[in-house]
Amino acid sequence: MIYRKKYMERIKPFIDAPLVKVLTGIRRCGKSTIMKMIRKELIDRGVEETNILFYRLDSLEYEDIRSANLFYNEIKNKLVEGKNYIFLDEIQEIDQWEKVVNTLMNEYDVDIYVTGSNSRMLSSEISTYLTGRYVSFEIQPLTFDEYLLFRKEYKQDLNPKEELHRFLIYGGFPAVQLQEYEREDAYTIVKDIYNSTIFTDIVKRNQIRRIDQLERIVKYVFDNVGQTFSALSISKYIKSQGRNITPETIYSYLEKLEKAFIIRRCSRYDIKGKEYLKTQEKYYLTDISLRHAILGYSSDSIERVLENIIYIELMSRGYSVHVGKVDQYEIDFVATRQEEKIYVQVSYKIETEETFEREYSRLMKIKDNHPKYVVRMDDLAMGNIEGIHTIHLVDFLLKETY
Repeated sequence: MIYRKKYMERIKPFIDAPLVKVLTGIRRCGKSTIMKMIRKELIDRGVEETNILFYRLDSLEYEDIRSANLFYNEIKNKLVEGKNYIFLDEIQEIDQWEKVVNTLMNEYDVDIYVTGSNSRMLSSEISTYLTGRYVSFEIQPLTFDEYLLFRKEYKQDLNPKEELHRFLIYGGFPAVQLQEYEREDAYTIVKDIYNSTIFTDIVKRNQIRRIDQLERIVKYVFDNVGQTFSALSISKYIKSQGRNITPETIYSYLEKLEKAFIIRRCSRYDIKGKEYLKTQEKYYLTDISLRHAILGYSSDSIERVLENIIYIELMSRGYSVHVGKVDQYEIDFVATRQEEKIYVQVSYKIETEETFEREYSRLMKIKDNHPKYVVRMDDLAMGNIEGIHTIHLVDFLLKETY
């Protein structure tokens, strides 16, 4: 079990706090493993194992107790003297789970941890019953530094730049990194994650009948990662294939994909006007391997893959990330976290004066003193250019602070 330090450091201060700890994220991103890490932390602190209850609720073992009353009685009957620590993995499998959690919090000395794979369902139920009584942590698939830790378990003398190329192809789902899979086998695992998310967290729970429409929208979004588009453009695309779908239906599907953590919406921010814009949003994937597994791997889209990797890296560090707008130009990312702000341009290689001018001049238009980066995959001209940091992607992903 590889220790995921960044998440544990965020969660540990809340152990024993009178708040429900909610871990969200796409299926198979490592939520259950982090729960086990918390359990181990409790035991290391001296908590008796008899005071810890752990339920993996997507297991057939609990098929017959998924109503609120039955599940509440199941837990109540297993509570022991003293403080009890309750772990509820994939809580969405329990009908009216929020009532169970709320009652336990009110009536017993408990510390509760839950995971869920659909943010829409969790947020709507939590806001009704647990307002002010929970803290939420979104778990991502492995970032590059975590990926290297997994790889070191069975491969010595890693070359980070060589491993980066593999990471861009295989992505960060922990299940794919548990052994040395061939590419096709790895994508089979990712397809299984994709299918279970689509059909369980989206189709089944929302009673969607036009699955073919949903899949067409998914493929369009996957094929246009990091590009601005609208529901109208998707509607026209689908219409060109002889099928009709309204922009309103497309927005509904996009929202469901986002709530199931398959895609991430990145809105635009006017840097000079200091306002968020509601048009020309971009979408990125929670893990780039989803695109490769569904559409096939292609090196032609490398620059968008790099953008996706950086977007997820910034999100995993707790930044709020937007596409920047300065005058008529676009900045790939404006990332903010409390009082911090950084600007990032992404370029696979800079081989011409025109490309250099495009990537650097946009950042030069921003007159504040926050850090500015051009992240590249070539080894040329590393250093600072008029206050702009030029940095290789490996170094950017492994950099402790920006």
